[in-house]
Amino acid sequence: MDNDFNRQTIVDTSCSPPTPVYRGRFAPSPTGPLHFGSLVAAVGSYLEAKSCNGKWLVRIENLDRSREAPDASKEILSALEALGMEWDDEVLYQSRRNNAYRSALALLEKRNLIYRCNCSRKEIADSSIIGIDGPVYSGVCRGGSPNGEYPGAWRVRTDDHLIEFKDALRGMIRQRLESDIGDFILRRADGVFAYQLAVVVDDAEQAITHVVRGEDLLNSTPRQIYLQQLLGYPTPAYLHLPVAVNAQGEKLSKQTHAAPIDTSDPVSQLMLAIRFLGQAPPKELTGSNVTSFWKWATKNWKAEMIR
Repeated sequence: MDNDFNRQTIVDTSCSPPTPVYRGRFAPSPTGPLHFGSLVAAVGSYLEAKSCNGKWLVRIENLDRSREAPDASKEILSALEALGMEWDDEVLYQSRRNNAYRSALALLEKRNLIYRCNCSRKEIADSSIIGIDGPVYSGVCRGGSPNGEYPGAWRVRTDDHLIEFKDALRGMIRQRLESDIGDFILRRADGVFAYQLAVVVDDAEQAITHVVRGEDLLNSTPRQIYLQQLLGYPTPAYLHLPVAVNAQGEKLSKQTHAAPIDTSDPVSQLMLAIRFLGQAPPKELTGSNVTSFWKWATKNWKAEMIR
């Protein structure tokens, strides 16, 4: 651990003692039907919430409507219902939340924390070093964009502020955003709000206390904590689950042709998911119904068994 920084933030995301009201969420992107990879995230977040007698919310992350598959949102919600997963509160759709994201962006602009950037992807790739999540933006537009007529994207200023948080499974995670990530985009040049901003605003709006999601989003968490600090939002606890991959080692997704969940036999699908998450259900549970499955799974859930 680096000890030579004057400014340091450490976010302790342990769940002990538990919060009075646990509020978790599952936030799929409707680029296609529910597949095994997203089922793992749904089951893990659901069991963490329900084993703590908490609330479990569903959010549809459809910021970029051009990537949204027709009827995918309905298909995902129908699949969750068939699997016996009951959510609390109304489903939140990011596509209906532009005013909230615009307000957050305006607050950051008022405080001179964001700026316009006209750099193309090629320019960034040619002039950047590679960080932990791709090219690190050099900040060339911080002093003003050379092409003021072009609207450009909005980036947030980062610094050497060391951000640390303790993931419930992965342990201590550390990043210095300026050198590891660079100033990152909050709103694209085409007007679409970035995931990093939207997820922070939505977690605060929904009073989320615990975020359980795939490990592929682990490197995004320090950026979100940074935005939470800038906007004065609380920081949830985090638990990042192992990611399901195909035979080629690729994350299951629409792009890797992941097969949809077969909801005609929901218990067998749920059994596969909790076994993937390190749990040890009895064989006889396979022949049960979804009510019996969730009763057993909630009572016997042990996050510490996940590997």
